[in-house]
Amino acid sequence: MAVFVYAENINGVYKKAAFEAVSYAKSVADQAGDTVTAISVNPTDSSDLLYKYGASNVINIKDEGLKSFSAKAFAQAVSEVAEGNTIVFPHTTDASSIAPMLAVMKNYSLITNVLEAPESLSPFQVKRRAFSGKGFMHAKAEGTGVIITVSQNAFGVKENAVSGSEEVKNLSVANEDTKVISHEQSSGKLDLKEAEVVVSAGRGMKGPENWGMVEELANVLGAATACSKPVSDIGWRPHTEHVGQTGKAISPNLYIAIGISGAIQHLAGVNSSKTIVVINNDAEAPFFKSADYGVVGDAFQIIPALTEKIKAIKG
Repeated sequence: MAVFVYAENINGVYKKAAFEAVSYAKSVADQAGDTVTAISVNPTDSSDLLYKYGASNVINIKDEGLKSFSAKAFAQAVSEVAEGNTIVFPHTTDASSIAPMLAVMKNYSLITNVLEAPESLSPFQVKRRAFSGKGFMHAKAEGTGVIITVSQNAFGVKENAVSGSEEVKNLSVANEDTKVISHEQSSGKLDLKEAEVVVSAGRGMKGPENWGMVEELANVLGAATACSKPVSDIGWRPHTEHVGQTGKAISPNLYIAIGISGAIQHLAGVNSSKTIVVINNDAEAPFFKSADYGVVGDAFQIIPALTEKIKAIKG
């Protein structure tokens, strides 16, 4: 029986998280001697993009009622077409709200924030992130089936091209429980949760008028920009850039924190980063204890100099 994967799209367009989830599903299918079937809701992108990462079959759900997102309605739609006992989701905000509802509907086990390919398939056992990223656990699924969410930037996007086929399913799922009041899009060029490099800043920047140097450094590095909670609370930056326990949890390859003290709530959202660089003029800032590299000094001198040095290296 095929391994199923939810290939999330944003306004019809597939993002990196979808490709990572398909890559993960392919690794599970290879272990099981099986194939991958991807499910997407109202996509506009070509299914060729999913074949590239290992999906042999793509089921495109067409449903006008699902133009607005509702976790319950999307879970119902996926439930109607996902027939396998292993279903993979990306650990995005929307997908992470669909997965538990689907687990209840199917009476499957749910394992979230998965980091690696499964250690065994029978029983299904896998390493996952726990305690706001401060620890790991090896979770075992006891149910008749298992639903997992794959932590972003953990497993990685891996090309594994196959020849695939596409099927369109026309559904009419009731979607009356959720009404979208407003939806704030990120102002950045890159999706913060998918970015491999993130440049973040806090109150140490002294005001929104100084954010130009942060954005310039991000542009040179091809990075997304982020901020601490106090910065978004006072309106210096949009809430879509807030990373931390009550904001977005991210796991880039490189996280650069400028003028952020490193409160435990902020660390909870960024401590899954592979490398953390902290720039702060306070040598006693708590963030230095969690940093891989630390620079003590004035950000207003360091950031422009660092930006120019990177520009010179890049030619």
